Amino acid sequence: MERPQPDSSMPQDLSEALKEATKEVHTQAENAEFMKNFQKGELTQEGFKLVMASLYHIYVALEEEIERNKENPVYTPLYFPEELHRRASLEQDMAFWYGPRWQEAIPYTQATKRYVQRLQEVGRTEPELLVAHAYTRYLGDLSGGQVLKKIAQKALNLPSSGEGLAFFTFPNIASATKFKQLYRSRMNTLEMTPEVRQRVLDEAKTAFLLNIQTWLPPRRPGGSPSPASSPRHLCCDGSSHSAFWWPRSLWGFTPCEFKCAGSWGP
Repeated sequence: MERPQPDSSMPQDLSEALKEATKEVHTQAENAEFMKNFQKGELTQEGFKLVMASLYHIYVALEEEIERNKENPVYTPLYFPEELHRRASLEQDMAFWYGPRWQEAIPYTQATKRYVQRLQEVGRTEPELLVAHAYTRYLGDLSGGQVLKKIAQKALNLPSSGEGLAFFTFPNIASATKFKQLYRSRMNTLEMTPEVRQRVLDEAKTAFLLNIQTWLPPRRPGGSPSPASSPRHLCCDGSSHSAFWWPRSLWGFTPCEFKCAGSWGP
């Protein structure tokens, strides 16, 4: 029985293949209402705090798994803790946004838990896929971080010193452009079979979708009105969502608008 041949149309370099494979889902992320509102400077402090808390949980998990696999050849070439790791920066931001007892105060949504669980699963059982998550997170942060920092600073009237926005700053990277070139060249040195390569591409798409879902606000843990008694958002597919736990005034969009735009499924 012949083995399946790799797709000849697939770009040779892993970095180019990842860029091509995630083009559609990257567009979905850019067109998500939360991100569009962010780019327009239309964000609230509560919404921003929630997203930053999600990022804290995500990077703690990601960087724990990176440390677990830092000597594994499937990841070693991409190990840049001094330049890239975000946990310490996010701890500063959590203290700014949630106070000295932030570890007891920060939210942990179900969408964020799903993202964290996937990172842990990958790091422990499929470490060859860790590159997909590192690529999605770190190169995305480097590409848009400074722009988003300036927008948030202005929209939320934050100090010019950068307090509350340490996550967006990479003090140990002199040139983001040059570092991204180095990172991509290191990615392209990773040896993998066509089957593993395809799984990495698929995992990168998963990482984008998991990230998009963290932008969706959580259901209240208790005390919400029953579906029958609370106002509803009616979706294009006939389903509906409670308007009580999803205030449009906070997020600038409803779950139905997000779903019907094709960026999120049930």
